[in-house]
Formats: sequence, structure tokens, C-alpha cells
Amino acid sequence: MRYDLTIFDWDGTLMDSIARIVSCMQAAGREAEWGELGEGEIRDIIGLGLPEAIATLCPGIQSEQAERLKARYAWHFVEGDATPVTFYPGVEAGLASLASTSALAVATGKSRRGLDRIFRQSDTGRFFRASRTADETRSKPDPLMLVELLEECGVDASRAVMIGDTEYDMEMARAIGMPRIAVSYGVHDVQRLSRSEPLLVADRFDQVLDHLAG
Repeated sequence: MRYDLTIFDWDGTLMDSIARIVSCMQAAGREAEWGELGEGEIRDIIGLGLPEAIATLCPGIQSEQAERLKARYAWHFVEGDATPVTFYPGVEAGLASLASTSALAVATGKSRRGLDRIFRQSDTGRFFRASRTADETRSKPDPLMLVELLEECGVDASRAVMIGDTEYDMEMARAIGMPRIAVSYGVHDVQRLSRSEPLLVADRFDQVLDHLAG
């Protein structure tokens, strides 16, 4: 393996959950009486922690209304929305293969509760040595979650790689000199991702695996 630690974003990188995130956020916006939130606006904030995402989506929102929007979003995502959520092609087999040769970790804008839920439902938590969520450290693009993962796993930034679909993933890795791979099938376009100078912009997950194999 080319790296001692491979760190993945979750939504838009490993799992195709974008449509559900959009529909749940739109429903939450209406129920919190903020109004209609556009798909493009929502796609742009995927990857941020939920409080940061709401503050960006709804500038000037008051704390009580923000808390209601947050609560309604969480309810819809877990219980109220039936939009399918699946892994991208090749992800599950790829993770199983990678975990046999390298340490894996997750750095995500999800909450700890949300990540642990999907770990249980998909039986993929066993592949990852460590994980950080936005509610237990600083939200992307602050690099703190990466710093904490490196410390926990005892790996230098130069021997790890961050893989994600947003400029937030790329920028937090660049801030600490960590190699990074962007995937183009998530939420941010190739031009936006390329500004962070990733080693590779992959159109498919198997291209990520090929790069990791060296």
C-alpha cells in the first residue's frame, strides 16, 4: 500500500446519500418556517457539520429556529424519508480489501450518532480503525479532525491520504500537508476540487483503489 492510513469522507464519497440529504433539508426548512431551500444551496454545504451547514444555508437564523430545523432534519433523515441510500459501486468490496492491508479511518460531517448508526446498519464499522465526526471536534474545513486521527493512529500526515468529494475535505488536508484524492461523483465539481491540488480527481471508486494500490 502507498499509505499507512487512508481517511475517507462518508456522504458523497463512500455512500450516495446526497438525494436524501437534500430532500430532508428541504422538508426541515419548510417545517421550521424558514422557507424553501434550493437543491444547489444544500449540495454546497454537504460535508459541513449540521450547525455550520444551517448557519450557511440560513444566514441570520435565530437559535431557536435553527434548533428546530436541526431537529426536523434529523427526524426526516432517520425516520421520515424513504429516499434510497446506498454505497457507490465497488465501495464495500473495496473497503474490505483495503482494510486487510492498511489502516482506514473516517472523517465526516455526520454526527457520532449518525455515523455509528450507519456503521451498524451496513456492518462496515469493522473496517475502520478510527473515526471523527463534526459534533465531537471542529467541522471541516478546519483540519483538527485529521490531526486527531493522525495522533490516534500514530501516523505522520505525509504517510496518510484524505479522500473526499468536497473542497472542505481537500482544504483540511492541504492545511496540514496531507496528500489528498478528490472524487468527482459527489457534490462539488471538478473545477472546484482541482483548486485544492489533489493528487487525483477520480470519476469512479475503482480509480481510487488503483491509486491506493500504487
